Amino acid sequence: MTEEQKSLQWLSSILDILRKECPWDSVQTIDSLRYLTIEEVYELSEAILAGNYEDMRKELGDLFMHLVFYAKIADDEAKFSVSDVIDGICSKLVSRHPHIALPDRDGVIHPPSQAETPEWEKVKMREGRKSVLEGVPESLPSLIKAIRIQEKASGFGFEFPDTASAKAKVYEEYKEFLEALKDYHNEGERAKKAAEEELGDLMFAIVKWARFENLNADDALAHTNSKFTSRFKYVEQQAQKSGRKLQDLSLDEMERYWDDAKNVERQ
Repeated sequence: MTEEQKSLQWLSSILDILRKECPWDSVQTIDSLRYLTIEEVYELSEAILAGNYEDMRKELGDLFMHLVFYAKIADDEAKFSVSDVIDGICSKLVSRHPHIALPDRDGVIHPPSQAETPEWEKVKMREGRKSVLEGVPESLPSLIKAIRIQEKASGFGFEFPDTASAKAKVYEEYKEFLEALKDYHNEGERAKKAAEEELGDLMFAIVKWARFENLNADDALAHTNSKFTSRFKYVEQQAQKSGRKLQDLSLDEMERYWDDAKNVERQ
């Protein structure tokens, strides 16, 4: 038995005992765990963005426990088992990589069935999907959802021919947004929806241009959010050190502290 197998068996045996003896674990359901799993995914995301491998290791452990826990609950209900889950993903990986020699469940390596890398989205359609966009969850955050929609459509050739075209689309949408914004300022709430639609088109176009430049818009915005938060907290700390509250600072004072925060980052 490999170290990985020993570790998985250890976790599995612990969860089996907790499901019987722990007051909290024994009453959990797939539905009761769902929101907690979402929290774990976001904590892992934060660790990844921070480049903190120690936190990544811990959060991956929490998430891994959740995955096995779901399978344990489903097994109790005679729906599927941990083995069913792992066998399912292994079969999918083998199916989607026919150009690579991969092992079967018994460890026997089989030669590739084709030489060239397959077109992933077309492979997924052959697996039974009715729409190219079927695999994009409705509940995804909007920015990530835009990226995934574009990636899947691009997999079937629905894409700009080059970076210049994607860039031009951003400028086009920007002009349309400015026009809609002008109408919104002049006409008020009646024109708000149109302005929001044009803003959405502009953001979608920026995401697409970023993809052409091999940039991830969600990663970029996440880092900017983190940077803004860090700098703003610095401004708050400086206000406290001066014996005042944030609302007591003038805009000039806040901007001066903001510039100080940037200098601290550079150092």
